[in-house]
Amino acid sequence: MMLFHMDGADIVLQHYPAALRKMRVAMVTETYPPEINGVAMTMGRIVSGLQARGHAVQLIRPRQHAAELPADQPLFQEVLQRGVPIPRYDALKLGLPAKKALLRLWAKHRPDIVHVVTEGPLGWSALAAAAKLKLPVSTDFHTNFHSYSTHYGVGWLKTPITAYLRKFHNKALSTLVPTESLREELKVLGFRNLEVVARGVDTALFNPQRRSAALRQTWGAGDDDLLVLSVGRLAPEKNLALTLRAYQLMRELQPRLRLVLVGDGPERARLARENPDVIFAGMRIGEDLAAHYASADVFLFPSVTETYGNVTVEAMASGLAVVAYDYAAAQQHIRHGDNGILVPFGAADEYAQAAAALVNAAPRVKALGARARATTEKLDWSFIVAEFEQALLRLTDEAELDLDGVHAAA
Repeated sequence: MMLFHMDGADIVLQHYPAALRKMRVAMVTETYPPEINGVAMTMGRIVSGLQARGHAVQLIRPRQHAAELPADQPLFQEVLQRGVPIPRYDALKLGLPAKKALLRLWAKHRPDIVHVVTEGPLGWSALAAAAKLKLPVSTDFHTNFHSYSTHYGVGWLKTPITAYLRKFHNKALSTLVPTESLREELKVLGFRNLEVVARGVDTALFNPQRRSAALRQTWGAGDDDLLVLSVGRLAPEKNLALTLRAYQLMRELQPRLRLVLVGDGPERARLARENPDVIFAGMRIGEDLAAHYASADVFLFPSVTETYGNVTVEAMASGLAVVAYDYAAAQQHIRHGDNGILVPFGAADEYAQAAAALVNAAPRVKALGARARATTEKLDWSFIVAEFEQALLRLTDEAELDLDGVHAAA
């Protein structure tokens, strides 16, 4: 058993024995903890899990602040590169091109495989350097940037963005996606070599036992009052207009009902100004975030741009009744009417009505939340890390076979 600490929570990875063959994995990403987003959180878990299983990880990412020093530990080495802030995502950095630096790095200490997490200039440099050195490469598809364009008023960019993403990922031996539905969607768009590797949830951290009556009181909610929660970036792509519409419909049926929004982003000031009855809790992490989840009753998540949606399974693990569109993590893990509520994708009126149907239905809300929690107990991160590890081991095996074939032919 090995123990790691991240974002205020202890991570224990103990269900699987370490792999017999160890890898040297070079990971290239624009985001990593302590940055707060789904990609960073997922990569933190994967890196810790690979270390727990005896693999050496070299993490290549942009420097998050000027004084930051790279970590250099057993089985973990950081290589920090230059980056620039991403427009409207100032807390994140876009890695600058670094092909020459990566060629020098990997020629000196050759990794067994390069795994590229994000599709920026740093990721493109990694693809180019790996190809030059004939290193096997895998990629992750984490963010529907092609879908975001519509929500930022530049819908005409959807086609060229899709073309760029397709060209980027098709340079890899395999692209890992979190759900079968996303694999089918990308396959239709011309993406090749897609493999499903699911994502996990920390069921020790996100747990109904973290429910806090004191926290609920600060929100003006009594023990029997229904409290609605939404967690995520306060930005156009999260479809917060529908979250607020559903909340107002629910509140017409139960005036004491409250909505708590956890997160931050460019829309926060406007939303707070226009919705004085909504509680804006700001950014929360670790046990504090887990307590916010567990202290609510219903989770609203009508986003239409998710590749997965980590917050969906975090809410389920926390024992909430989730109302979500029928795709991404919700489609994969929710059975409609049993452990959550699914609404046909994009059906806004039906979504608001489905949320309102939970008002004054406390026994149903509790039953949905209890079965949601039971579902997530099978999504422990150690299982997911093992799937990820096996995907990379297969690629390294295939690359070695191809190289042996070339040598034999010569």
